[in-house]
Amino acid sequence: MKIITLTTDFGEKDPFAGAVKGAIYSELETVQIVDITHSVSPFHLMEAAYIIQNAYKNFPLGSIHIIGVDSELTPETSHIAVKLDGHYFICANNGIISLLTKDIVPEEKVTINIHDRTQTNFTVLNVFVKTACHIARGGTLGVIGKPLDDIRQLTGITPVINTARNQISGNVIYIDNYGNVISNITKKIFEEVGKGRHFKLVARGVEIRTIYNTYSHAINFDKEKGKREEEGKKLAIFNSGNYIELAIYKSNPATVGSAASLFGISYRDTILINFID
Repeated sequence: MKIITLTTDFGEKDPFAGAVKGAIYSELETVQIVDITHSVSPFHLMEAAYIIQNAYKNFPLGSIHIIGVDSELTPETSHIAVKLDGHYFICANNGIISLLTKDIVPEEKVTINIHDRTQTNFTVLNVFVKTACHIARGGTLGVIGKPLDDIRQLTGITPVINTARNQISGNVIYIDNYGNVISNITKKIFEEVGKGRHFKLVARGVEIRTIYNTYSHAINFDKEKGKREEEGKKLAIFNSGNYIELAIYKSNPATVGSAASLFGISYRDTILINFID
């Protein structure tokens, strides 16, 4: 059974996400629909790219991923279908695919040309659904589109390494549901530049000198529970996507606050790592 995933900025209140699912089942009952998220901030391509990049690789090869973020068809923005890393992505040619292809060359890419066969202006509902179901039935991209020469490029925020190679200047690229702050500094970059040296991570006046592999590694469970530095502890980890993430242990943004609120950190804020020789 083929899998079709949905990543959108539709939210949960409106009928759009449910309508898309209904349209998929009306086209093809023998398919499994998986919601990655419908809570992307409106039109936020960087946020959507981070979520998709860290989700799609866990699905079986051949899965089909609909991206309904900033997806309106315009004279400047076409609709595309791309086979990438053994998966299919259906979205607008708005630059989001370029954020997923930094290290991977697309296997095939087309501009979708079936718009004359659709009935409404809700393109995710009709064009994207029909394209996804065509692929799910075993159809080829060449039937529903013409070869695409260029994918629109969207320059992501990348870390900067100074000439002395003793500092990495990164930025916040995502804040998750727990208020944890994710930077664009990967474990690979950190280790290549750091080479095992001591360091100081600075973000909005917060200083951290240790990066853990999990949240619980920051807690000394050898101590009695009442004597541990536990809830409210500030920490940094390499998260599941291998990005450096700042967090408050067991924080709750709705009550006691989170890393984002307590540190006063927002999207695109600077995170510095200074290595000490």
